Amino acid sequence: MTVNGKIKQAMFALVLSGGISTVFAEKQKTLVDYFLPMEPQGKLVAEGVWGNQNVLPRDIKNGLEDAKLENWCYWDGRIVKGNDGKFHIYASRWGQNFPHGRGWKEDSKGIHAVSDHVMGPYIDQGLIYPQWQGGKGSNVIGLKMHDGRYAVITSEITKGEVFVADNPNGPFEFLGEIKWDANGFHPGLAAYQGGKGNMSNVQVILRPDGRYMIVARSTAPMISDDGILGPYKIMGDRVYANYPELPQDKNEDPTVWYSGGMYHVVYNHWPSKTSHHFTSKDGIHDWIYRGIAFKKDESKIFRYTDGTINDWEFIERPTAYVDEKTGHVTHFIFSVLDVHKGRDLENDNHGSKIVVVPFDGEAFDRDMQKLAEKENR
Repeated sequence: MTVNGKIKQAMFALVLSGGISTVFAEKQKTLVDYFLPMEPQGKLVAEGVWGNQNVLPRDIKNGLEDAKLENWCYWDGRIVKGNDGKFHIYASRWGQNFPHGRGWKEDSKGIHAVSDHVMGPYIDQGLIYPQWQGGKGSNVIGLKMHDGRYAVITSEITKGEVFVADNPNGPFEFLGEIKWDANGFHPGLAAYQGGKGNMSNVQVILRPDGRYMIVARSTAPMISDDGILGPYKIMGDRVYANYPELPQDKNEDPTVWYSGGMYHVVYNHWPSKTSHHFTSKDGIHDWIYRGIAFKKDESKIFRYTDGTINDWEFIERPTAYVDEKTGHVTHFIFSVLDVHKGRDLENDNHGSKIVVVPFDGEAFDRDMQKLAEKENR
């Protein structure tokens, strides 16, 4: 670690211990401060829809949900704006006749939903690739490729596969399995079972330099010089490896994006329901901790313009939507559950959906750039 890195780590330790840096830390805005109230896409509803009182009333037209829980529970996803001017979410679903703990493992399939508005409502269009293992998929995300085609990724319950189409509405065809190269690092950073098992939580983004980048469950950056299938070379350790004050295990659900001239990673420490934010100038080296991105018991990010708050019990699988024209994040989506996962049983009144939350990415990038400039002086 560099001298500057050690100094930053020491300052970070002071903040955690309540030392002299605490006052400074309290003044520094973090990612959670840039979430904006949700403008309802319809009337807030409390009757005739699923969910505990903590998520009622809510906007059932926000994001993607089966409001009466007649068929599906939804999870995962990322928003992609198509060349048709519409907004597309590529996500996963399973039958509501499964409890949550079994549904995502046994019945999860990749699906496509579309909306005329980024906030929703998104209408389920069915399976993305039904011809491949019956549409099996989890950790499903979508993106627009460097060549203009559309890609969908699945992992966790599958090896880590890519499907492509010329049109955002498909048809999507199997392109291949993602390949990776340990590149001198531990192969377990890329896949389960020390590199022998499935990839997990795979997030793929386009880099401005024309390459593809993966951040998966470990958060270790991986880069491909040879297209979306790779091979992706592991380029470094976990982004939080140089911060022993942070939990070094039980982390998951990273999301990665590029905005404001830097790369961002947010991941979740699931026991504490706390998500952390890191940045890097090149997406490979010198990952700097930027504080708590959001924390379930403290961050009330699901609030409407009239002041109503939905207090979802589980908040997972965040992904950022970066506007192609401005280059700023304008919205995040989250997979949310109204009760503890063990209480979401088959054929009950509990379920999961995808929520869209607006974000002031312009102010966020401006403030992050100012902070980076101060650090480089």
